[in-house]
Amino acid sequence: MPARSPRRPAVSAKARSTTAPAARAPVASPARAPATSSRADKPRAAAPAPAATQAMALYEQVKDFIARKIQEGAWRAGDRLPSESELVTQFGISRMTVNRALRELVEQGRIVRVAGVGSFVAEDKPQSTLLQIANLASEIRQRGHDYRCDVLAVERVSASLEVAAALDLRTGESVFHSLCVHREDGLPVQLEDRHVNPRQVPQFAVQDFTQLQPSEYLVRNVPFDQVEHVVDAVMPTAEQAALLEMPATEPCLLLTRRTWSRGVPITVVRCLHPASRYRLGSRFRADGNPAAG
Repeated sequence: MPARSPRRPAVSAKARSTTAPAARAPVASPARAPATSSRADKPRAAAPAPAATQAMALYEQVKDFIARKIQEGAWRAGDRLPSESELVTQFGISRMTVNRALRELVEQGRIVRVAGVGSFVAEDKPQSTLLQIANLASEIRQRGHDYRCDVLAVERVSASLEVAAALDLRTGESVFHSLCVHREDGLPVQLEDRHVNPRQVPQFAVQDFTQLQPSEYLVRNVPFDQVEHVVDAVMPTAEQAALLEMPATEPCLLLTRRTWSRGVPITVVRCLHPASRYRLGSRFRADGNPAAG
């Protein structure tokens, strides 16, 4: 019995010796963990710069993809582009990145966007700058001729796809529409087909345009700060030729004008002129400003 007593302390000592390192390990491990975590955090802190570069590259990829499809003829004028959601899925990027690419393509004139409908390939036609357009009624009267405006329609209509795109509205939204024939000494010289944004000009439909033509009314009551002119040579439809009292085989000069106030479209108007009865011209200095006289 006395011989067993020395063996018990020996076993107990070994147990303490074996257990001691295990007890120190947890103490040492937390000390090393912060150092490892700190090193791992450093690369993540610098991540925003590469991410921005990648986002820019993806945004350019979307633009290049769409531009290439248009240039190769795979998508033609009037064709509908894939939706934002489809492009997000196709490229695996954010909607914000896709939206930026589409927005810049609109600014470049490559596509048009219609709220609630989608994006479409824009018409690709050469365009020349026209600096100044004289008021038609004043121009005719200055020549000593008689001016008359025949108002054929003033109404509310649902915006077509083309009109909605021009006025930055949704297809089917209610807009004002007016149709007038302008005459010089009784002869039609212009067919004016106009659509007006009711949010900008709520009283448009109740005006007497036989006394004050639509463009004069708009300039006086809704001053614009931006204007766009596009001129095309076109053939009239049978209905247009009849209203202008001209042969349907005679070409016409089409002036399409849009105006904005503080970035919001006011009106889009298509002015159709028989080529034999009207011409557009301007005189300006080398700095681009209109010349007096």
